[in-house]
Formats: sequence, structure tokens, C-alpha cells
Amino acid sequence: MVSLSDRFRHKIKTAEEIAKAVGPRPRKKKVIMCHGVFDVVHPGHLRHLLYAKSKADILVASLTADRHIAKGQYRPHVPQDLRALNLAAFELVDYVLIDPEQTPLKNLGLIQPDFFAKGYEYTATGLPPKTLEERDIVHGYGGEIIFTPGDFVYSSSRLIEAAPPNIRVEKLMMLMEGAGLTFDSLRKTLDKLGGRRVHVVGDTIVDSLTHTSMIGGQTKTPTISVLYEKRIDYIGGAGIVAEHLRAAGADVVFSTVLGDDALKDFVLEGLAKAGIECKAVIDRTRPTTNKNAIVSGGYRLLKIDTLDNQSITDDILGVIAKAVKETPTDAVVFSDFRHGMFNRRTIPTLVKAIPPKSYKVADSQVASRWGNITEFKDFDLITPNEREARFATGDQDSGIRPLAVSLYDTARCKTLILKLGDKGVLTCRGGDHESADSFFVVDSFVDRLVDGVGAGDALLAYATLSLMVTRDPVASTIIGVMAAACECERDGNLPVTVDDVRRKLEAVERQTAFA
Repeated sequence: MVSLSDRFRHKIKTAEEIAKAVGPRPRKKKVIMCHGVFDVVHPGHLRHLLYAKSKADILVASLTADRHIAKGQYRPHVPQDLRALNLAAFELVDYVLIDPEQTPLKNLGLIQPDFFAKGYEYTATGLPPKTLEERDIVHGYGGEIIFTPGDFVYSSSRLIEAAPPNIRVEKLMMLMEGAGLTFDSLRKTLDKLGGRRVHVVGDTIVDSLTHTSMIGGQTKTPTISVLYEKRIDYIGGAGIVAEHLRAAGADVVFSTVLGDDALKDFVLEGLAKAGIECKAVIDRTRPTTNKNAIVSGGYRLLKIDTLDNQSITDDILGVIAKAVKETPTDAVVFSDFRHGMFNRRTIPTLVKAIPPKSYKVADSQVASRWGNITEFKDFDLITPNEREARFATGDQDSGIRPLAVSLYDTARCKTLILKLGDKGVLTCRGGDHESADSFFVVDSFVDRLVDGVGAGDALLAYATLSLMVTRDPVASTIIGVMAAACECERDGNLPVTVDDVRRKLEAVERQTAFA
């Protein structure tokens, strides 16, 4: 059965293919070319294309490649392959071209359309320098530049800013199709996650939810009064990463530092029950890190942290490094929350201790402190969030793609999954950043947000195991994003199981039937 996209894909050509198809000038059939981003095709675009088609026999629609789009930090919202299909679906468009260059100058010289159509807004205050360059190219081979008449312009940027398009399913389908993936192949990957040996090293956090009900406020001071109902403790931090990996079927060893207190016992008992071998170093000079959120009516009113962020001693560092070096494993995961285990002094020693040929993964989930993901160099996978990436690169302003390029090159990693919160993730793979395949985005698939805490931990665990199984960043990112969505859709930091992810994939697969 031919898919809808296959019905139009034949129109998408390279510049060389289009030049051969239309032939050299002079031609019996006139050719007109339009160029733009076409991130969201709107009535203004359609009017522009209709006018252009009225002036020639063959309409070529050229669009800017993803890597050259600098409008807004998260643009384009629609990836280039999907933008190309959107244009190809119009009957009046004969050919679609994804321009790998920053400007259409090279392709104008190659295709030599009889006309090059521009929107009338480019003439409003005189021709800008880029349009002058285009005019010179077109006039140079004897062509003509024309401008679409009209007195009303629809702005893609304004439309997108007002209501970003929700095309997560369509983008996923396009990505999977390009990578040769199906939902069945993703499910088969899930079935193969078990049996991998993973050594997790990192800070344990006990995440607590203290549930209360609102009583009222005091009359003399601005103090909120709540009635205590119950407190629920969860193993968090690097501990929940270990639990996610175990729930996915891995054989997990966990090295961490705990205080000598009741929460230590809670952690050790919970990990043992989950089937995780915990190599805990007990540091009597610090408490077990605890982050206690006071909740009332579903809202987090306040968070009370009990912790000591001082660096671990050389003696403790030696014990952990020895465990890293001597533990037989297929992968080592450094889960950094900057509560004493990882810093500029300790990281080189811990990295040096990683056994040869082990798959190396590092994650940074720093909330109130600064970590630097680029200190974990030459790793197979790193999964920082945007805030961490901007700090590590000293870049507050660049768009997401140039930010990812900078971080990828600085960290010298093989795969970078950059977490973007409710916008999903951007994955960077391979050092050829000019290639269209270097980047791809997977949107968030959270349908009902309950608690976003711990989403990155679930993504880390499932993306790591999937990469170990398939070495495919696309399949691994998709599975990681689905695991993160499962974590967000329930209260509390609980391990995500393979069955949870499988159900999420099935729900998304049902959505594709309507896309």
C-alpha cells in the first residue's frame, strides 16, 4: 500500500535533478522559482505560490534547510523533510527543493529559472542586500525577478509564536520512515534490553512528598498554615536511574555515597528489593540528601532540602574509583547531581577508572547548582538539559542547533541528547554538522502532565540500553522520550517498566492512524 507521503515524494528533487528535468534556457515551458522557509504554510504563502504559477508553466518551490534557520531559538518547528512534503502536496507545485546552502544563489545559477518570485514586502523599503544579490544572479543569465503584488502579509513567525503547531505525531512518522523504523521494530528493541550489565555511579537523593491540606493564613504574619496528612519517600537522583535500568531488565550495580541515618536504610532496603547491588560508601560527616516538597491541593508550596554539597574525601574517591575499575560491566553511567561526588577534582579519577570497552554515559540534572557536562569528554552518550548546555558553553543566546553543535564538539561525544523540557529533545549525532542527518527532534509525548520530576532519569536509562542494543540514535531517542512521558504522567519518582513504555508506544501508534 502506498502511503500518502509516497504519493508526493517524487516531486522532491535535488537542484541537479531539477536542472536536468527542466532543461537549459531557452525553454518551451517557462520555469518560475520561489524560495522561503515555509515553516507553517499559510494563506499568504498559498497566494504567493498561486501568483507565481500564473506566470510560468513549471513552479519550483525551494526551502531553507533546517540548519540555516535562525529565527527563534527553537525554529524550525516543522523539520525540512516534512516542510518539503507539505509543499509537494500542492497540485500547483511541480518540484520541491531543500536547499543545503544558506542562500538560494547557487541553485539559481544552476537551475536558471526564467523567473524568480519574491514577496512584495521585499520592495517596501528598497531592496535589501540579499535580494540585490539574487537579482544580480538572475539578471546575469537573462532571467527576470518578479514580486508578488498585494497589501497584506501573513507572518509565519507571528503565527508560530501565537500558537506553535502541534505536529508531534507527523514529525515522528517522518523521522521513523527516514530511519527505516516501525513500531514493531521499536517493540523488538524493548524486548532486547534485558541482560546488559550497567554500573551506575552518582549522587543518591531521597525525594519526599509531604501531603497537606490548606488551613489558612495567620492574621499577624504572612504565614501559610497547612494540616499534615502524610509523607511519601522515593529513591531519586542516581538511585532512580539505577531503578529505571533495573526495571528495563538490566543487571545493575550502584555506587553512591550515603549518610549514616534513617534515609540510608530506606535507600538500601529499596534498592535491595529492586534487585540492585548497591556499593554504598557511608559518610558520617554528611546526611543522605533529601529534597522534601510540601504539597497542598496538588501544588508544591515549598521544598525543604537537607544536604551537604562538600566534595567527597580522597579516601571515599579512592573507594568509588576502585569499584568502577573492578566491577565487570557493559556500561558505566555517571549520574551527576553535584551533591559531592562529581566535581573538577574527582571526575578525572573516576573517568580514568572506567574499564576499557565499556559503554560510557554521562548525565547532568543539576537543579540548584552548576555542573559542567563537558568535563565528561569522549563519552558515547551525554544527556544534559538546555540550562546545563548553556552554562557549559557560556552561550545564553544561540538557537538550539548551534548550541548543540558547540556542546557536541566541546564534549567530543558520539551522541548528544539535549533535553528541552516540554519541547522534547534534540539529538545530535556525527561530526558532520552540515549534514541534514546530523540533527533530529522528537517532541514530548506527555498527554497528561502530573509530575515532571524524574523524566530525564527515565530517558537516560532507556536511551542508554537502547543504544547498547541497536547503536541507533533515532530508535534510542524515541524509546527514551516515551519512557520520559510515562514518568511525567504519574505522581512520584517511580521506575518505568518495559510494559509502561510498550503501552505508550501502542497509544502513539493509534494516534498515527489519524495523522
